[in-house]
Amino acid sequence: MRIGVIGTSRCSKKIAKIAYEVGKEIAKRKAVLICGGLGGVMEKAARGAKKNKGLTIGILPGFSSSDANPYIDIPIVTGMDHGRNIIVVRSCDAIIAIGGREGTLSEIAFALKLRIPLIGIESWKIEGVIRARDAKDAVKKAFQALKKEKKIVRCT
Repeated sequence: MRIGVIGTSRCSKKIAKIAYEVGKEIAKRKAVLICGGLGGVMEKAARGAKKNKGLTIGILPGFSSSDANPYIDIPIVTGMDHGRNIIVVRSCDAIIAIGGREGTLSEIAFALKLRIPLIGIESWKIEGVIRARDAKDAVKKAFQALKKEKKIVRCT
């Protein structure tokens, strides 16, 4: 399972804490965290995942893997600037938006258009975005949405 975390590259302490907790919860559920690979929400979420033995992938806007924050295991260099947002979205089974500005809004629009389950915490209030109270609630709702769509396969 691949869970995307999207949000602003500069964030408040409150948003940073939420992002860290989301990354932690993603790792605890053994999912892969995908993000834009830079700072702010992306770095805090990746840090939360890494501190909890999770795997992180960063879809970078620039031309160098060295642009990735230190918590990214697999940097993917696109050289596409904001165009990389569609790659972030397409690479995820579900997405959690935390805070965010215009770049996050573009990712939200792509996710809604592509019908990828989208959970929001302290983010844009848009029809189709599933609201969450906190990090645990957001990750739980992401898994529930995927189970409902039968994207989670259980082996017995």
